[in-house]
Amino acid sequence: MSHLQPRDDHEAHAALRYRLLGIDTQQEYVIYMRRDCHVCRAEGFQSQTRVRVDLGDRHIIATLNVIDSDLLLPGEVGLSRGAAQTLAADEQSRLQVSHAPTLESYSALRSKIYGHRLDASAYRSIITDVSAGHYSDMHLAAFLSACAGGRMDLQEIIDLTRAMVEAGTRIDWGRTPIADKHCVGGLPGNRTTPIVVAIVVAAGLTMPKTSSRAITSPAGTADVMETMTNVTLDLGGMRRVVEREGGCLVWGGALSLSPADDLLIRVERPLDLDSDAQLVASVLSKKIAAGATHVVLDIPVGPTAKVRSEEDARRLTTMLQQVGDACGLNLHIRHTRGGQPVGRGIGPALEAHDVMGVLRGAAHAPVDLRMRALNLAGDLLEFCGKAIPGTGHSLAWRLLDSGMAWQKFQGICEAQGGLHEPPVARIKDPVIAASSGHISHIDNRRLSRLAKLLGAPTTPTAGLTMHVELGDSVQRGMPLFTLHAESTGELSYAKEYLKSHPILTISDEAAK
Repeated sequence: MSHLQPRDDHEAHAALRYRLLGIDTQQEYVIYMRRDCHVCRAEGFQSQTRVRVDLGDRHIIATLNVIDSDLLLPGEVGLSRGAAQTLAADEQSRLQVSHAPTLESYSALRSKIYGHRLDASAYRSIITDVSAGHYSDMHLAAFLSACAGGRMDLQEIIDLTRAMVEAGTRIDWGRTPIADKHCVGGLPGNRTTPIVVAIVVAAGLTMPKTSSRAITSPAGTADVMETMTNVTLDLGGMRRVVEREGGCLVWGGALSLSPADDLLIRVERPLDLDSDAQLVASVLSKKIAAGATHVVLDIPVGPTAKVRSEEDARRLTTMLQQVGDACGLNLHIRHTRGGQPVGRGIGPALEAHDVMGVLRGAAHAPVDLRMRALNLAGDLLEFCGKAIPGTGHSLAWRLLDSGMAWQKFQGICEAQGGLHEPPVARIKDPVIAASSGHISHIDNRRLSRLAKLLGAPTTPTAGLTMHVELGDSVQRGMPLFTLHAESTGELSYAKEYLKSHPILTISDEAAK
C-alpha cells in the first residue's frame, strides 16, 4: 500500500512556503515549523506531533520538529530530505499541514506492547501502516521491542512474514525453480553472493538476486556490486536482465519488495535487538516477494558473529524451516564457521576486488572466500536439481575454474549497465604487530566498527585489508592489516578507536 495517495476529504489549511534545509534523517519523514507559525498555534502542534503534509495529490505523515530561531522565516516550513523527495517538493511548493488521522493499528501495537498475542489481521494492519510511512521511528522501535525476546509464537511469525509480503510487490517469474541465497550476517567480508550467482546462473539456473545496502555494517552486497556496475534497476529493468542472462545482482530497495522490512531494519539494527522472529520474517519475506522457490541460507556461528552458539543456530534453523514450510518456501540451511572475517577486504570496493579475484582465478584471490562460495553454490545446484546429490560442489568447481562463471558475471554486469573496475582509496596506512606470537582471536564486531569509522560504506573505497588469519604466526613489525581512507580526518578518528579497541589478540608462541 503506497503512501503516495491522493487527498480525499481532507480539510485544506493555509499554505506554507517550502524552504530547503538539507537535513538528512534517512527514511524518517520529519517536518520543521516555527513555534510562532500560525498553523502551529491554530492546530496546537507541539514537537513530536504526527502531522499530515499535503502537496498536490501527494501526502505523507511526518513527525514535527519545532524551531525557535530564524532558520525558517514566518510562513515557511522545512522537510527532511526523504520527505521532500517523496512529495517532490521544491522551493516554489506550497504545503498544507494538518493533524494526522488516528491509526487503527495503534490499538494492536499497544496490545502487543502489553504482551498480548496478535492475530493475522492485526499484523496486516500494523505492517500496512508501517509500509505507508505512517509510523514514526518511535512507533517502529516500540513495535520491534514488543516483538523481541521470544514474545512471538510460531504462528505470529508466520503471520508477520505473510503481512510483510502482502504489503509490497511480489514477483512471479512464471517458472520453477527460482534460486536464491542469503547469509544472516555478522561476518565482515564474506561477499560470497556475487560469486554464487555467477556460478549458479552459468549452470543454467534462474537466480534473480536482490540485495540490500549496508545499514550498520561496512558493506552490503548492493554496495559492493555498485562499485562494479549499476544496481538501481526498476522491476522492468530487472526482468530484462534476468531474461537475457538468467540472473541479476540488483538493489532490492528500488523494487518495493517487502517495504516494511527496510523501515524496520533501519530502526532494529541500532537497537541491537537480535530478534530471531524479526530476522526470520525479514529474510523470508524478501525471498518470497522476489519470487524465490529454493533458498540456501548461510548461518555463520562464532563468538563475535550474529549467531554465537550452535544452540542458537539450531533454534534459528528450526524457526526458519517451520516458517518457510508454512509459506511454501523451500530452504536448505548450512551452518558455517564464524570466528573471523572472510576474504581480505572489508568495505565495498575492497570486497569487490576480492570477488573479482576469485571469479578471474587470480593467484592472490582469498582461498577462504573461494571455498565458501563453492560450497554454497554446490548446495544450491543440488537443491535445485541441477546436480545429483554429491556432485554439486564438483560442478561448481568446474564452472568457476573454466571461466564460465566469470563470463556470466561479466554478462550480468554488462546487461545492468556495464562492468568497471572497483576504485582504490587515496590513503593507505598499515598497522603493524607490536609483539610476536600467533593470532588467537579476531573481534568481528570491532572490525566492522573500524571499517565504518574509516568511511565505509558511504565512501566506497574506505575500509581495511586483512593480512593475517586465526592461527597465523606473526613477528613484531609485521603488517597485520592496512587501513584505507579518503580523508586524513577519518583515518585519524579510526586510529584513535583502534588504540582502545584492539581487533586482534596476539598470544605468546608458548600458549599456542
